[in-house]
Amino acid sequence: MTKPRKNQVSLDATPYYHCVSRCVRRAFLCGTDHMTGQCYEHRRGWLEDKLLSLPQVFAVEVAAYAIMSNHYHAVLFIDAERANHWSDTEVIERWHTLFSGNMLSQRFMDGDELGVAEQKRLQIYVEEWRSRLSSISWFMRVLNEAIAREANQEDQCSGRFWEGRFKSQALLDEAALAACMAYVDLNPVRANMAATPETSAHTSVKRRVEKAKISKQPNHPNQQTKGLLPFVGNPRQNIPPGIQMKLTDYLELVDWTGRIIRHDKRGAIAKNTATILDRLGIDEQQWLEMTQHFEDCFKTFAGGEEKLRQACETLNYQRPPGLSRCHSLLDRSA
Repeated sequence: MTKPRKNQVSLDATPYYHCVSRCVRRAFLCGTDHMTGQCYEHRRGWLEDKLLSLPQVFAVEVAAYAIMSNHYHAVLFIDAERANHWSDTEVIERWHTLFSGNMLSQRFMDGDELGVAEQKRLQIYVEEWRSRLSSISWFMRVLNEAIAREANQEDQCSGRFWEGRFKSQALLDEAALAACMAYVDLNPVRANMAATPETSAHTSVKRRVEKAKISKQPNHPNQQTKGLLPFVGNPRQNIPPGIQMKLTDYLELVDWTGRIIRHDKRGAIAKNTATILDRLGIDEQQWLEMTQHFEDCFKTFAGGEEKLRQACETLNYQRPPGLSRCHSLLDRSA
């Protein structure tokens, strides 16, 4: 039985989640319908623009994404600490960019004086909206509803566009995060939609490469792609929020992985690849297995055994799901 989303998301366990949304059968997100000849490629731009604009409103950042013909992948980072530092006014302003709010919030923003009871009631709404603005469920809801409305309007139809529930996987440690991001960024390469990662349209890796090529210091967070969670370097004290590895290391790792996945184009392993994989605690065969079949390798959680047990204890699971696969793929001793 499918578990409620609240039993799959725990910020105490991890702020990183891999989310996948798929269209219902015969609906096209992008691509070409070979039965009718109708081209839907322009919808990739709709989704990409919306996906990269929502972090300006939500306390949710995009670490990686890939937009395919009938589904898309997104690796999301929940920045709950940022949401907790927003003032009540900022929360209401952000919520009003998405929804109309209510009479109390509208009066408050218009400068009307509220009574004590009205202030207390508004405070309840503010805290609820603050929670929603740091929720992947609400992030995905807003994203999917916007695209569904545009697609249905264009198709001159109504009804369900997406499958009823997006899939999510908790990424419990650095190794799971890196493997999942590479899996997402290499989706078009595996599907023969692109020859190389940097030519795969509507992916995070293409955006990162384009920015890195013109940056004097591509590993500096301030010189990386705006709208995407930055790479902040290897783990160290006082490290800023972001992905804890070098951008250049990640790009080389994705390039090497893409060459191995494309069996007609085997290439030499980059000099520093073994070092990265050693730090992640996994070997080459484990890495290739995950970056080709990440969704099949893991269920709700992806991470080493210790992290998996901690997450399941926090969420009151009777037994850790997928324990043997997590142990075999993400534990150094396996």
